[in-house]
Amino acid sequence: MAFIVEGRDQPAIEVRVNFGVFAGRDATPAELDRLAEFLLDETGEVSIISEERHEIDENVEASVHQVVVQVAGGGRDPDAVAQKIVERADHWVRICVAERHAEIADA
Repeated sequence: MAFIVEGRDQPAIEVRVNFGVFAGRDATPAELDRLAEFLLDETGEVSIISEERHEIDENVEASVHQVVVQVAGGGRDPDAVAQKIVERADHWVRICVAERHAEIADA
């Protein structure tokens, strides 16, 4: 059931959105579809990964929900495309938070 990915091509562009930090929840499938709509005219093709990431060491454990946008190479300027993705993803997450967010309790 688990396997090693060998010979993996890295995406030309990878943008991470710390969705859970701002929304206090996971992104919904409908929200991920909306993000794709925001990006497709700029990217042509995009992979969007919704993940719960755990960072753990002997002293600290942290969990965060991230959305990862990956775009394979292309003929366009990758830096310009990456900047557009960041702008549109930032706009998208602000819309999601404004529409629905979880209250985070004080520890």
